[in-house]
Amino acid sequence: MEHLDKAYGRTVAVDDVSFSVRRGEIFGVPGRNGAGKTTTVECLSGLGPDGGQARTLGLDPRQDRAELHERLGVQLQQGALPPKLKVGDAVELCASFYERPADAAVLLQRLRLDATRGSYWRALSCGQEQRLSIVLALIASPRPPSWTSSRPGSIPNRAGRCRA
Repeated sequence: MEHLDKAYGRTVAVDDVSFSVRRGEIFGVPGRNGAGKTTTVECLSGLGPDGGQARTLGLDPRQDRAELHERLGVQLQQGALPPKLKVGDAVELCASFYERPADAAVLLQRLRLDATRGSYWRALSCGQEQRLSIVLALIASPRPPSWTSSRPGSIPNRAGRCRA
């Protein structure tokens, strides 16, 4: 990504941001509220910048949006699901959006959510909600890098498990 710019009307959300991420690298976007972290991730995952050049997995986020969505998983700070949606149903619904989704049972087990499959997502603890958000990002079977805008408490460790 080189010299990325994005504005909403007169409000500049991202101003001249440049960086690159290599295969296998874990990359976080720290910063204060309103710094443009989420907008940067959105630009890389399909929204597209107003200026500069962005490529994700070798694809242009605007021109190759459909292909990019098949190959990319994104975990944003917060998500919103219908309150009466159960964990297993949310995972199955998201899996239905992809041609070749990951194995939902394996993801739920690896992120220690298999026992919550029948629970309403709103009944989950904050840590469990974050792990569910990771499952929903990974169900796409993304290829690295997987852009994240994370908050403390949902940091993947080297063993592929999450701390919550």
